[in-house]
Amino acid sequence: MNRIVASVTTLEQHMEAMEARIDVYRPLACPHCQLGGLWRHGCYYRKADHRPGGGGSLNPVPVARYLCPGCEGTCSRLPLCIAPRRWYDWAMQQVALLLILAGCSLHKCSRSTLFDRRTVRRWRDWLVARSESFTFFLRSRFAELGRSPDRDSFWLQVINTMSLGQAMAWLDHDLIVP
Repeated sequence: MNRIVASVTTLEQHMEAMEARIDVYRPLACPHCQLGGLWRHGCYYRKADHRPGGGGSLNPVPVARYLCPGCEGTCSRLPLCIAPRRWYDWAMQQVALLLILAGCSLHKCSRSTLFDRRTVRRWRDWLVARSESFTFFLRSRFAELGRSPDRDSFWLQVINTMSLGQAMAWLDHDLIVP
């Protein structure tokens, strides 16, 4: 099951989809037992709107939950604009990772983005640790990404080709992200 719905790219689209077209989030099958016909099972809330200024915040953001009638397991799917198990969205992480990939130190990246240095280090280390498997699956889908000599130039090429969020949505087809 894909946990990321790539067609919903902004929080505004997500809020509209939660009201008008909620079925865009309904999984075709249970991720636990593969049985179809999941039922809507309420929602949970996340603080996903971390835009600067705080005015007009959409927090808390609802996320639809679904219940499997067979195994009674629950699951949910997230829009592209909300990163699974992450506090910040993919776009914010992309900015910090671009600075790191361009050769900025953690300290300079932290000062430029106003993210804590430990947060930026955690994102960098996460990308480095999973880079081999991520690279394999992205290169198998996008042949033009195979022309990068090293990890940093590969990720720069990925981010120049698509957003980090789009890359993670593609990876979500084959892997668990993050």
